[in-house]
Amino acid sequence: MRPAARYALALLLLAPHTRSLAGQSPLSLAEALDRADRAGYANRIAAGETRAQDGQALAPFRGILPTVRLESGYVRTTDPLSAFGFTLRQRRVTPAAFAPASLNDPRAIGNLTGGLILEQPLFNADAWAGRRATANAAAARRAAERWTRSTTSVEVVRAYWGAVLATEQVRALEAASRSAQSHVRQAEALVRQGMATGSDALLASVKAGEVEVQLLNAGNQAAAARRGLATLMGAPSDTGFVLPEALPGPESIGPAASELTADSGSLATRSDVEAARHARVAAEADATRAKALFLPRLNGFGRLDWNDPDTPFGGRSAWTLGVMLSWSPFAGASEMAELRAAGGRRESAQARADAAVAEAGLDLARARDALATAVARLAIAERSVAQAHEAHRIVGRKYDGGLTTITELFDAAAVETASVLGYASARYDALVAIADLRRAAGLDVGSAARWPGDSAVEGGE
Repeated sequence: MRPAARYALALLLLAPHTRSLAGQSPLSLAEALDRADRAGYANRIAAGETRAQDGQALAPFRGILPTVRLESGYVRTTDPLSAFGFTLRQRRVTPAAFAPASLNDPRAIGNLTGGLILEQPLFNADAWAGRRATANAAAARRAAERWTRSTTSVEVVRAYWGAVLATEQVRALEAASRSAQSHVRQAEALVRQGMATGSDALLASVKAGEVEVQLLNAGNQAAAARRGLATLMGAPSDTGFVLPEALPGPESIGPAASELTADSGSLATRSDVEAARHARVAAEADATRAKALFLPRLNGFGRLDWNDPDTPFGGRSAWTLGVMLSWSPFAGASEMAELRAAGGRRESAQARADAAVAEAGLDLARARDALATAVARLAIAERSVAQAHEAHRIVGRKYDGGLTTITELFDAAAVETASVLGYASARYDALVAIADLRRAAGLDVGSAARWPGDSAVEGGE
């Protein structure tokens, strides 16, 4: 494949994402975070699990709140006892109803019943303890959802700036490819003038081909980065968005990093630690619920009944009130099994809560170190770009004068390209480190969208 054809192929890799986008505003990081927060797959799954857990939190109210229900039914019989009972309930008893013939061989009688029943739990200790357990389990699930959203936000930051980085790398390699082709033409001209050997032109072509391969790979990575970002935003096929042309520069990244270092939050604000804490309280309440299974239960009830031959809820009503005490001191060791299981869950939840605090502290320390390293690397990379550019210029002038080889010239060009790519990677690493530290410190990752700017960012090279 000719160099021009390879260069065209690299451009085509990004063509589906850049056609018909003129005039569109770049997708800002804030917009990308908002899309992912609303439509991201992990966030939607977490939200559904939270709603399910909230529903489970209502289950213990069965043993706390009253139950009201209506009943109705129809029975027709010639059974002597039932027939007389229906007549009595319908308030239709007459002296004739006591005749032996009527009692022994009654005519078929129908009875349409209606009932309004109220059941009121009075003392169910396990239900109250269960309510506390499920309420804290729901709170733990909500905190876990917030942690999922925070983690998704970090992934969006990675993908967003990663896509911008990939595009910036393509642009840098395009410039490197043009420079390499210029060096090839320069070497061929010197060969024709007898100032260089044919091997110089051959080596130049080989080095230029290596740059073109890098450009092809960068084009593939840029396309994949866009698809990855679109997937995180919940729309894998929607890659037709415009991105900023370059990553933010040190003048934007530095203040954000300094401000974050001065106010790095605390472990208490981390949602994963909060989730583990609520889960521990839920497990303790569940252990109390298991103990309460050995206690007696006291429940009250009341009902209104209607009996009529053919009218629903017709005739005169009759009321009934009562209280029921029940106690099962031994039910086939099922309570013992539940007690042991709840105790094990409590121990596990306590260990998980302790581990969450310890791991959060380690995560925060690592994030702080990573940001400090990224900021230092950025400063070094910024200086390296200027130094590599000047070195390439000097070697180029030496080659023009026949004082060095084509290999040294391409080596200088490669160092310059590597420094430009390294500078872009250093800015990307710093941006990601800021987002990681915000998450690790329990701060809002989404607020990181404010400091790079909400459209095309400045400072890139």
